[in-house]
Amino acid sequence: MSADLPLEEPQRRLTGPPLPAAGPRGGHVWERSFLPWDLYFAVVSVATVLFALAAESPGLRVRVLAACLFCLPVLWYVGAGRPLLVAQATGSGAAVRYLTGLVVLFLPPAALVGETRLATFALVPQCFMLLRVRGALTAVAVINITPVAAWALVWRPDTHDLYYNSVFAVVTLAFSAVIGSWIIRIIEQSTERADLVAELDASRGEVARLSAESGALAERERLSREIHDTLAQGFTSVLMLVQAVETELDTDPARARRHLALMAGTARENLAEARALVAGNAPAGLDGGSLPDALRRLAARHTEQTGAPATVDIAGAVRALPAAVEVVVLRSCQEALANARRHAGEAVPVALDLRYAEDTLRVAVRDTGCGFDPAGPRGTGYGLPGLRARAAEMGGTATVDSAPGRGTAITVTLPLAAARRSTP
Repeated sequence: MSADLPLEEPQRRLTGPPLPAAGPRGGHVWERSFLPWDLYFAVVSVATVLFALAAESPGLRVRVLAACLFCLPVLWYVGAGRPLLVAQATGSGAAVRYLTGLVVLFLPPAALVGETRLATFALVPQCFMLLRVRGALTAVAVINITPVAAWALVWRPDTHDLYYNSVFAVVTLAFSAVIGSWIIRIIEQSTERADLVAELDASRGEVARLSAESGALAERERLSREIHDTLAQGFTSVLMLVQAVETELDTDPARARRHLALMAGTARENLAEARALVAGNAPAGLDGGSLPDALRRLAARHTEQTGAPATVDIAGAVRALPAAVEVVVLRSCQEALANARRHAGEAVPVALDLRYAEDTLRVAVRDTGCGFDPAGPRGTGYGLPGLRARAAEMGGTATVDSAPGRGTAITVTLPLAAARRSTP
């Protein structure tokens, strides 16, 4: 049996090793209370005394003496053994000393009255509790064989009695070794499973933490895009109008007043977008209207601010779509028009093309401005990366087609089937 259990294996005991982190499941059942073991040892001890007193031989005085001597290992257990068992002092020097003393105190009553060997059923579990496997098996062999040898030396029994007691000792030894080793294997397996449960609980906690962090980062990114596509662009428009008014106050007051009105309108729209953002509602541009109407208002405002024509072309069967799809299209057009105002040059015509298909929705915004190299450095803003991220979240794509001197075309294509499945 011991060949399957190497000397180097970790401490294992019947009371069970402490678990690293069993969480709400708690530890092993055998760790929760030592009272069952106390009751078991008490029952075995009382039964041993009764068997010794009821034995047929030797005489009553010897049997009473053996019963009294048996009280010594019981007291030794109460005073020295139980604290070690409760503390799970496996393999310690104190455990070895305790078991050595226990065997020494047990030998006299076992040598006087053979029936006291019933106490081995209480001694054997303590060996597996306090010693490693190889040492426990050795101690079990001593506890089962030595009392028979001492009894034979004291009483010189006949061959039949010696054979009977020897066979009984060998059987109890084999039983103790097999049951003890089997229980240790069960404890090892239970401990391994408890470790796996603890790791699983820790992994779940880590997954929950990472999920919360990921959700927070995603929400932060979403808010960043919303602020960039609404408030930041509105403030940029206000600044551009302020600069225009500063140059027009003395030369063209009427135009300056018109730009002041545009500033007020842009500020009101920014305020409405801020309120919608805080409340989590649909963008102000889509509130109470269709997507084509929102794009037409967006194009008209672009014309008012820049003086450049902005046309809107709608094709396909116009219909209500999931809000998430329409928000992506609206924000994409806002970003494309903002880029046209900032980078394409003054008074650059812009065309918005919205196409409704059965399974897709496509919007393209084209300008005839100065263009740029899409492969070149474009800074660290949220504009085009945010536009691509919005489209990717809906399972769509966003492409930018531009070249220096040839204008810019931004196209966003969204699959409607995926959008419907992702919309509650």
